[in-house]
Parts: sequence; structure tokens; C-alpha cells
Amino acid sequence: MSGRVPSGRVPSGRLAQIRTFHPRRGRLSARHLDALDRLWSGYGLTVPVPEHADSGDRPTGGRLDLVELFGREAPVVLEIGSGMGDATVAMAAADPGRDYLAVEVHTPGIANLLALTEQHGLTNVRIARGDALDLVRHLLSPDRLDAVHVFFPDPWPKPRHHKRRLIQPAHVALLRSRLVPGGTLHCATDWPEYAESMRDTLTADPELVNVYPGFAPRPAHRPVTKFERRGTTAGRPILDLIFRRR
Repeated sequence: MSGRVPSGRVPSGRLAQIRTFHPRRGRLSARHLDALDRLWSGYGLTVPVPEHADSGDRPTGGRLDLVELFGREAPVVLEIGSGMGDATVAMAAADPGRDYLAVEVHTPGIANLLALTEQHGLTNVRIARGDALDLVRHLLSPDRLDAVHVFFPDPWPKPRHHKRRLIQPAHVALLRSRLVPGGTLHCATDWPEYAESMRDTLTADPELVNVYPGFAPRPAHRPVTKFERRGTTAGRPILDLIFRRR
């Protein structure tokens, strides 16, 4: 597959950068190892690490050519934190007219999504390994995405960790800038306090407008994820927010 981006080295200064995710370890099954060995070159790309993590420098190689990456011109949906990939595959299978670029850091999840993509015969899924913010900031052009999905991001519930949350003003402005006019930013969480914070942050962005008066009714196109099931089992409400770029 052409359009792949080479990996970059990890400088020591990278460790000091605030992350919006917590890397997890997980065992790779024989199925996962096989999927990585056979399918990564056809479906995967590695997000380069900037040479100077705090400088905002763009990695060498330029912007990612999404037409070349997917082999066609079509609207693109960015899935941030695709987990084990079940929801991404379900949405991509039901929505063949759009391409889905999933970004994840958890290797078993990446491998599982590769296996599921092959199993379902999908041609409209690609998987990026790395930090979603690096991908958006350095590799995606403005006004390019049809939608951005942020489903059940880490809520970082302790107040001292709120700075690690993905949905905060600077990150929202960055994500919004990559949407086409009329494109949607769709978030979902099972943490009510984070949901309120998300709503306030999204509402405050001058170029975003809430599609619904408050929280959105659960959209039929968003599959039930394991995080949603966990939240429901624990008695937490599932809250969706769908905002559109003006």
C-alpha cells in the first residue's frame, strides 16, 4: 500500500510531553501476530514522532495523501482510539461510501482490527499506530475530514489528571480545523462529569454548533462497544455529543 508514513525515532524529550492516553500492555495471540505479519504492510501506517516534541515541528515527509492511502477519493472518518476495532469495522461495513482511518496505540487492538478488516473483506479501513494528536497535527491537512469520532476516551477522572483529557479547547480547535465545513465531531462517554466538560468545551468553540439541544439521542450508527456495556452495567449513563463545523 502506498501512502505509508515511515516511523520516527523517539527522542528523550518525548517522555515529558503530556499524553491523553495511558499505554496498556496486552498479550498478542497467535491470531494477532499473524495479522500483524501479513496485513500491516497493506493496511497500517506508523505516525512519526516529531524530532522536537515540544516545538511543534512537523515530521519530514509532509501531509498524508488520503486518496493514495485508500486508493480512491471519498469522505474520510477519523476514529480516535479504536480499541479492539469491533465498532470501527461495524461502522465501516455499514458505510462503504466513506473511508475510515482508525488510530490506536494498543498493539493487540491494532492487530485485532487488522484481522477483523480482513475477515469482513473491507477495503475502506486503514489503521494508524501512534498518538492521534500527532497524526492530526502533523499529517492531516485542514478541511479534509468528513467526521471525527471520539468514543469513550480515557476520562482521567482525578482532577490533577484533567490536563490529560483529549477533549479540551486546544485539541478541539485542532480537530475542528481538519473537518470540512459541515463535518461532524462526535463524542461519547459514560462519565457524566466528563460529558458536561465536553459539552461546555465544544459549545465554546466558535466554529462548532451543537446538532441537538444538549446531549444527542443515542445514534443508531454508533455500535455498542465494550466500554458502553461496562458503563451500563455499572449504572452510568451513556452520553453522546454531536457537533457540526459551521
